[in-house]
Amino acid sequence: MATTPLTRENSAIVLIDHEVGFSNLVKSHNIEETVNNTVALAKVAQVFDLPLVVTAARETDPAGPLYPELKRVLGDHPVIHRAPVFDSFDNDEFAAAIEATGRTKLVMAGIQTDVCLALTVLTALNRGYEVYVVVDASGATTEETHDTAVMRLAQAGAVPVNWLAVASELLRGWVDEPLAPAIGEIIYEHLPSWGHQHVLTATVAEHSAAQ
Repeated sequence: MATTPLTRENSAIVLIDHEVGFSNLVKSHNIEETVNNTVALAKVAQVFDLPLVVTAARETDPAGPLYPELKRVLGDHPVIHRAPVFDSFDNDEFAAAIEATGRTKLVMAGIQTDVCLALTVLTALNRGYEVYVVVDASGATTEETHDTAVMRLAQAGAVPVNWLAVASELLRGWVDEPLAPAIGEIIYEHLPSWGHQHVLTATVAEHSAAQ
C-alpha cells in the first residue's frame, strides 16, 4: 500500500464515467453529493495543474453525456469517449493517456464503484501504479455494493480517500502557500460546513502578503 505523500509532481487525477445516464442508478450517495464532490475533485486537479484524465462512454450511448456541472468545469479539456468496455485500460487511448502523465500515483474516482472504477483500479495496480480511490466522488447502486467494492480495492492495495483529503495532502498547509486561497475557495463552495476555512485562508493570505 502507498505510504509516501501525494505531491504535485507524482500525482494525476482520473475521472471515470461521471455521466447523466447513471444518475438514477447511483443510490450509495445522493446525486447532488456525487456531482458536488466530483466537480470539487476536478477543480483540485486544475488548481494544482495536475494531469487530468477523463473518460466516459460515447455521448450517444445510454450512459452519456457527462454531468453538465462537470462539463462546465472541464471546458475544452479532452474527454476519452470509449466503447462500452468496463475496464478503461481496455481502451488504447485511455491507456496511452495514463502513461503519458508520467505519474506514479493515480487518484481515481468513478461510476460505478464496483464495476468500471473497480476493474480500472485493479488493472492500474497490476501495472504498478499506486492508486487512491476517491470514495465520495464515486458511487454504486447501493451503499453495500459501494462499500464492498471499496473494501475489495483496499485489500488489493488501493488507498481509500475523499476529495478534501486529496486537496489537503497536496496543499500541505495554509501558511506561505500561494495556492491556499484557491483551495479555500473550493472548500467554501463545495463543503459548506468548512465555510469558516475560507475566512482563515483569506486571513493567512493577508498575513503572508504583509510580511
